[in-house]
Amino acid sequence: MNFASIIPVFDPAGPYAGSITTLSWALIAMAVAVFAVVLTALSIALFGGSALKARLGGPTMVWAGGIVFPVVVLSALLIYGLSLTRNLTAAVPPDAMRVRVTGEMWWWRVAYLDARGQPFMLDANELHIPAGRPVLVELESNDVIHSFWVPRLSGKLDMVPGRRNTLPIQADSPGVYAGQCAEYCGGPHALMGFVVVAHTPADFDAWLASRRMPRPAIAMDGAALFRATGCAACHRIAGTDANGSAGPDLTHVGSRRSLGAGILPNNRGTMMGWIGDSQAIKPGNRMPPYKMLSAQELTALATYLESQK
Repeated sequence: MNFASIIPVFDPAGPYAGSITTLSWALIAMAVAVFAVVLTALSIALFGGSALKARLGGPTMVWAGGIVFPVVVLSALLIYGLSLTRNLTAAVPPDAMRVRVTGEMWWWRVAYLDARGQPFMLDANELHIPAGRPVLVELESNDVIHSFWVPRLSGKLDMVPGRRNTLPIQADSPGVYAGQCAEYCGGPHALMGFVVVAHTPADFDAWLASRRMPRPAIAMDGAALFRATGCAACHRIAGTDANGSAGPDLTHVGSRRSLGAGILPNNRGTMMGWIGDSQAIKPGNRMPPYKMLSAQELTALATYLESQK
């Protein structure tokens, strides 16, 4: 295991994260240099001879070390930092892909936007993008302040209720990039993960085309149980009468890499456990437990949701 794998922020995978990583190393280097200067001055003050103290002391040194030095260092860092990270505020190409990610307690609502800025496809806790292209992410919150952060793709930006912020991200190569809410939002904040999946442009186009294909009706025991237990009141499944919006969209839940906003692998067993008692897995989340369901019913529900791809 290398250092970059432990702290992903030091392993950028795109130009926006790259400039932030370079600035981070510059700040660390400058902090070390300033610390060394301070230690040197402290050593002279404590252990230096009287002649050395007299030569280096006095009003001149106070002005130089207490005012001129920090003003020059901080001004240089400010100018360098602003010039280095100007790509974070530069306009993305007009035809760049746009998505809207909304912070919820404690998961992520994802909407893919068309050329007019209108949602045409919904998802949750997972974002698919083409590699090598900038993507503009519109950030909102439906409740408290959250913060969107995928360290290897860009910086972090707060999601403030009543306000829409924008953040460009880009992955230079295909891969799966982990993200996290970086602002304490109460309850299971630490269990509010996110994932960005970058595809080659051709694979992304094929993935998007498959998502836009008409969805066949799925006749399964779990479908009736999904409605009977009230799941449709909170969740949406496109092509069915389930149109709830309080919880994550489940139209493609069977193809997601994780459950519970990044805390569980997605398979039938974990799906059954999540439906049966999500509170034991992620205490404080807004989905009630369904302990009244039998193992057979849980299996039927999990099988039905597993088929939603």
